[in-house]
Amino acid sequence: MGIIEKMRLDGKRIFVTGGARGIGKSVATAFAEAGASVAIVDVDIEEARKTAEELSEKTGAKMIAVQTDVTDPKQVEEMVETVVSELGGLEAAFCNAGICINAPAEEMSYEQWLKVINVNLNGVFLTATAAGKYMLAHGGGSIINTASMSGHIVNVPQPQCAYNASKAGVIMLTKSLAVEWAKKNVRVNCISPGYIGTDLVLNAPALQPLIEQWNAMAPMGRLGKPEELQSICVYLAGDTSSFTTGSDFVVDGAFTSF
Repeated sequence: MGIIEKMRLDGKRIFVTGGARGIGKSVATAFAEAGASVAIVDVDIEEARKTAEELSEKTGAKMIAVQTDVTDPKQVEEMVETVVSELGGLEAAFCNAGICINAPAEEMSYEQWLKVINVNLNGVFLTATAAGKYMLAHGGGSIINTASMSGHIVNVPQPQCAYNASKAGVIMLTKSLAVEWAKKNVRVNCISPGYIGTDLVLNAPALQPLIEQWNAMAPMGRLGKPEELQSICVYLAGDTSSFTTGSDFVVDGAFTSF
């Protein structure tokens, strides 16, 4: 079997949080194209259903939509139960749901801080450990968390201390889970994207001045594309990455290299 065939995800069952749009949708598309059955998990169930139907028609893969608030432990547990029941198992998870609130630290309310930390860090903890519990009991699996280059640097000019702190936390959470589960065949890695031109980013008028500044600062002079995160996630979800765990993959066009 050649490397291309080995990279396929036939028979894998995967959930993707924040899967209805943006990075989540793009990576879910790649998983489905590689042969996996995929659960689109999102708080917006209508958009999740649209995405699941679209990808099913496009790829022929089995797709389901599951409404879940990743900050609610009960909902997360029920989500995993639904995925396992409807797809037949769970071999990989992409814990990707996240939000950002830009506000100067001295003006940021505690409610704003908590909202970001709850989704970006607590939500990853809940979904990753819920997936991990199932995988530990069923022979193993692969968990991929979405961190950010913001876990490595302080973004400018926008103030986003809560986002930066949450993503730095995701990186260390990933490493911690990877070490705990290394001998139990459950691998945990994360990706740290740079600025990615999702539809929401590109179509937000308020972000256009920031995009111009980001591009001016970027070595490649542009935003990344959602599809430029697909191959690393397919690799991490599959068996060819069997010796890869506890790693953080920075995909940022060299933005953090200087």
